[in-house]
Amino acid sequence: QVQLLEFGGGLVEPGGSLRLSCVASGSIFSIDAMGWYRQAPGKERELVARISSGGSTNYGDSVKGRFTIYRENAENTVYLQMLSLRPDDTAVYYCNADLSTAQVPGDHSYWGQGTQVTVSH
Repeated sequence: QVQLLEFGGGLVEPGGSLRLSCVASGSIFSIDAMGWYRQAPGKERELVARISSGGSTNYGDSVKGRFTIYRENAENTVYLQMLSLRPDDTAVYYCNADLSTAQVPGDHSYWGQGTQVTVSH
């Protein structure tokens, strides 16, 4: 059974920073891309940032220059450093990983339960 556990959400004032982390655990054979998505109330889930196994990254337009994604492959962990947070960054942030397991060959997409990030005074 694969689990993605997210950490680091919370309440922060505008202009502040947070770091999210996500650890993948279980009978994992290999992990390809990992990423973060977010969903605000009344809106569709959107890409925040994504990173390949080789370290190539891509970001949603609204977070470019403010957020940084990176990963520690040896620890099956992906991080999202968020700076200069704005109220419109408020959302539930979800971790995603494309990975294969010992039981199921080929990459499949897995999601975490989500962590709330609220940017407000």
